[in-house]
Amino acid sequence: MRILYLDCSMGAAGDMLMAALLELHPQPEDFLRRMNALGLPGVELTAQKAVKCGIQGTHVSVLVRGEEEDDALSHGHAHPHAHDHPHIHGHPHTHEQDHEHSHDHPHAPHSHVTAAEIAHRIDHLPLPEAVRADAKAVYQLIAQAESAVHGRPAEQIHFHEVGTLDAVADVVGVCLLLHELAPDSIIASPVHVGSGQVRCAHGLLPVPAPATALLLQGIPVYGGSIEGELCTPTGVALLKHFVQSYGPLPAMTPIASGYGMGTRDFPAANCLRATLGESGTDSGEVAELCCNLDDMTGEAVAFACEELMSAGALDVWTAPITMKKGRPGVLLTCLCPATEADRMTAAILRHTTTLGVRRRLCARTTLSRREETMETAFGPLRRKISQGAEVRRVKWEYEDLAAAARERGISLQEVLAALKEL
Repeated sequence: MRILYLDCSMGAAGDMLMAALLELHPQPEDFLRRMNALGLPGVELTAQKAVKCGIQGTHVSVLVRGEEEDDALSHGHAHPHAHDHPHIHGHPHTHEQDHEHSHDHPHAPHSHVTAAEIAHRIDHLPLPEAVRADAKAVYQLIAQAESAVHGRPAEQIHFHEVGTLDAVADVVGVCLLLHELAPDSIIASPVHVGSGQVRCAHGLLPVPAPATALLLQGIPVYGGSIEGELCTPTGVALLKHFVQSYGPLPAMTPIASGYGMGTRDFPAANCLRATLGESGTDSGEVAELCCNLDDMTGEAVAFACEELMSAGALDVWTAPITMKKGRPGVLLTCLCPATEADRMTAAILRHTTTLGVRRRLCARTTLSRREETMETAFGPLRRKISQGAEVRRVKWEYEDLAAAARERGISLQEVLAALKEL
């Protein structure tokens, strides 16, 4: 089992998470090239080596029209303004890890975008559908948090356009990196949020800031001696969407580690560390959760399955059954880590009409899995490798094969035949 562990002992921010994952990617330069070719207007990503407390890592900068976002506009807090909507000047990305907060700035003319417009922009990026869906889901979490903080419907929340482009690059970059690294499980440490207060134009706010605090609900956090704002809404929303559980580093064999660096200096290394590892062929116990359904539409059952997969299920499937009095029904089964059984049971009860969920623990043996990108006659293509117990299997990523076939106007079988020798 391929595990990604995120050490958030210095908080979580979108740019730091992207930089840490970029160090794990087998072809970081190619990834940056593809990100810069997405068509985000005026956006360019660059990566530079950085050192914090003697540790070398990567810092990712997002340039918008040739400049990094103005520090004076880089925050996620709202304050009264001569508009008829809450005014979110920055985006949930840059924070005290990156700069000194300066909220008492004069308001310069600028344009705004809504959460719906952000989703529309993401929809038109040339990305795998799963990546677009993840990116929109992350931004929806941010919009919902800002909506709750400002007491306005999410559709009335407006974001500063330059900050939004910066944040969209962070969100899309992290979603695409996780899609290509393809871990089977994502686990994070409890999240260090920092301490003290942050000065805004109209007073002091406690750390974490309100939108971040809302997003952190349900995530184990702690403060500490580091004064400043260590978490951003973007970073926390990414954790909330992708991380399946929180706790100490699990038993695994590390393959690689990546360090994503912030800009500011602290007594501790200002970085987020991502560790990729294998748990071996024996993955231990899993929980099999089942329920019978006879009063849900096909669409509702499909939605429940999608939500369970998004919540961290290892697999979800359905089968037709005949229930009492000859009624047709559906048997829904959810496979998840044994440690996640309670949380996934709650998700089944929330998304289905069942009155109860059956549970049994199963021993499971799996092959270790990893993904690599190969240079081929069709360009870079991904393939999945599984091995263990004297077994080794290689399978090319279907989406990459299909794209290559369509681009050349040939069949899928012809692409596979050409790749047979690799």
